[in-house]
Amino acid sequence: MRIAIVANEPSGDLLGAGLLRGLQQLAPEAQIEGVGGPQMALAGLDSLIPLEQLAVMGVVEVVRHLPQLLRIRRALLQRWLADPPDLFIGIDAPDFNLPLEKKLKAVGVGTVHYVCPSVWAWREGRVRTLRAAADRVLCIFPFEPPFLARHQIDARFVGHTLADAIPLHSSTALARRHLGIADDVPLLALLPGSRVSEVVALTQPFLETARRCQQQVSNLHLVVPLINRSVAEAFTAQLQQLPPLTNLHLQQSDARIALTAADLVLTASGTATLEALLLGKPMVVGYRLNPFTYFLVRTLGLVKTPYIAIPNLLAEEQIVPEFLQQQVTPENLAPPLLNWLHHPEQRELLRRQAAIIHEQLRCNSDLSAAAAVLELGSRKSARRDPRSPS
Repeated sequence: MRIAIVANEPSGDLLGAGLLRGLQQLAPEAQIEGVGGPQMALAGLDSLIPLEQLAVMGVVEVVRHLPQLLRIRRALLQRWLADPPDLFIGIDAPDFNLPLEKKLKAVGVGTVHYVCPSVWAWREGRVRTLRAAADRVLCIFPFEPPFLARHQIDARFVGHTLADAIPLHSSTALARRHLGIADDVPLLALLPGSRVSEVVALTQPFLETARRCQQQVSNLHLVVPLINRSVAEAFTAQLQQLPPLTNLHLQQSDARIALTAADLVLTASGTATLEALLLGKPMVVGYRLNPFTYFLVRTLGLVKTPYIAIPNLLAEEQIVPEFLQQQVTPENLAPPLLNWLHHPEQRELLRRQAAIIHEQLRCNSDLSAAAAVLELGSRKSARRDPRSPS
């Protein structure tokens, strides 16, 4: 079996790597090519284009990079129309992947979309596009398949690879020893995003929030995981524009170690909020879109949900504070962080809520996703084989 796959975000690289590991177990002979990041490459992807060339977020940013994005998509489509794979898997990035899926589906390629677009939250009209493009949708949240079923879309809940990878009980002390941070100091993890645009938008308000918290909490330490070179360079550039901070630990490591070590977390919206939740960490979430993107989203009434943070979406209530756009200020962010620190009973309630969600998402996701992909591939192969029984 030959499989084509496209992921264009670090979160997609994480999911794609898990899926590839599952495929290696169930179909070790499969040949897999496409677009992914370093984790997918380690899991066996024959990479055609670096993931970073596609990692663009927001209407304005997409417009700026549109010629390059269209050129890349056109090249991929030409390659796979000339030599069609058995299956195509688009991981998230619906605006990029769904048009690819639709055109490949039209020539008989089985198409899978991994991560349901948030059609239940905003731009619900995209559900028609999803139905036309994808033979099957792999959902990471349990409430999504019933919604898609009402729109006649074949959807499977597969859980999230992070829920399987993160143990139900993690050692804060062990993570701190790994980072060289003492066990007895309060520790705040700062995660201003995995994209350069996020880091530029959020680093200064996050650092000023941390400074405000340090003024209230004696010996508060800060840890910032710098997950790749571009993020590290963007963060350092922002850091140099501010007065020095004390007890600041910059770590060239993945976010999970910093999150495990932390007492509380200030993070951009995104997969990091899910990772923090699965680790049972109290957090505050902040996010800033490009102002024009935000204006379009709000003016056109595209958002249908009151929440942006994954923990709140999963809980269907606000269990962690979240702030958007002009609300992302030290004056707004610092008080709820300090509130978490001073109220252990609230931290314990969040840990119990997080444990319930963790169990819901713990579904052997990598193998579940791989099995759903291969089942579709077998069904498509049977339809193409004239010798198969009718």
